[in-house]
Amino acid sequence: MPPPSSGCWTGLTWTSTWTRWLFLGWASPLSSWSPAVPIWFSWLLSGSSTCPWSTWGRSGWESQLLETGFLGIFLCPLWTLSPLPRGTPTSRIVLWGYRWLIFRIMLGAGLIKIRGDQCWRDLTCMDFHYETQPVPNPVAYFLHHSPWWFHRFETLSNHFLELVVPFFIFLGRQMCILHGALQILFQMVLIISGNLSFLNWLTIVPSLACFDDATLGFLFPSGPGYLKDQVLRMQEEEARGARTPRTRGSVARHTVNLAMGVLVAWLSVPVVLNLLSPRQVMNSSFNPLRIVNTYGAFGSITKERTEVILQGTASPNASAPDAKWEDYEFKCKPGDLRRRPCLISPYHHRLDWLMWFAAFQTYEHNEWIIHLAGKLLANDAQALSLLALNPFAGRAPPRWVRGEHYRYKFSRPGGTHAAEGKWWIRKRLGPYFPPLSFQDLKGYFRSREWPYPKPE
Repeated sequence: MPPPSSGCWTGLTWTSTWTRWLFLGWASPLSSWSPAVPIWFSWLLSGSSTCPWSTWGRSGWESQLLETGFLGIFLCPLWTLSPLPRGTPTSRIVLWGYRWLIFRIMLGAGLIKIRGDQCWRDLTCMDFHYETQPVPNPVAYFLHHSPWWFHRFETLSNHFLELVVPFFIFLGRQMCILHGALQILFQMVLIISGNLSFLNWLTIVPSLACFDDATLGFLFPSGPGYLKDQVLRMQEEEARGARTPRTRGSVARHTVNLAMGVLVAWLSVPVVLNLLSPRQVMNSSFNPLRIVNTYGAFGSITKERTEVILQGTASPNASAPDAKWEDYEFKCKPGDLRRRPCLISPYHHRLDWLMWFAAFQTYEHNEWIIHLAGKLLANDAQALSLLALNPFAGRAPPRWVRGEHYRYKFSRPGGTHAAEGKWWIRKRLGPYFPPLSFQDLKGYFRSREWPYPKPE
């Protein structure tokens, strides 16, 4: 839990993120009737929540959310609420902006894998991914135990979809449609097999730009006077040479879209150079507004899953053999061996993800976890609202809190542990951080200028 001094981390919960995602849903080609003003607002809200100094805002999906929202501003008419505005047709520049976005997302992910972990080249990464991904779901449990040849097929398919299919965008209408269909199918598979928050849902949005009216026409009623009928009439008028007279507004919008296209092209230069570089970086931005970014995912795969388990005790002596340590349970990350893996996508528990990252390093690299320990020592209601189980609910706060480091593995279906109702098996690796009391943390909090928590 980042300290309050980190500036703008507070207030950015999964609920506000999902609200912004709903705003961005208006940016799809299927709903061009929406005014751009709400999308402007949502984009500014996203930008204020992902300021550079924020602990929460340093993830690829935040930049992708901003870029998707930025393009959505120009996709929708500014003033009209008409479902079919004749004077402001959908900009081809914006549609190609979305196609350029999905191209970079997928190709960046594919290149970072090939240049990264050896297991992507020897086709063994999927042997580990389902078990070691940030927050596995129940489907991941069973997919992890698939035959070895199925995992090889998955890895090859991943390379095809991320390294070959993106180029379909530039090979004509039919190949572009095929690209959109394959990428949406790919994202749906990822949604089913893991809790990657709203990232996969967000990635579907630019893929929609690969479909035209003829492809999506079957989704709309075709009766007289309906939207589809109006579109057909407009197309017939255009075929006869009739054109909608240009207004000042349409000229202004065309000029703005053209300027936006030039800006995106200019900001894409360092992004393209990064894609071509053998030292490619992923999930980074080369401009402060994150309008055009570089993306990538799972450039390396962890082969073992480790977890930090936070525990508290009411014993006055933390070293006493009879001290009873009780586990805090998080909302989604593995803890209790008998708890079924959660199904949470498209929602996102940020603290659970941070705990996954923290397990790779030491608490010295993740000082926020000591800040969280201080909150637990105080039974802080706001901090405890981020957890699923407080073992000291209705009781006095714990006198000591510690972090224990464990290695977690999926149990084997049909095996002894699974028969006992255990989804996981674990082995203790050692302490993550030693037992801490209020007295221990006073100097620590003071040196970092953190507000000292008060017991509730």
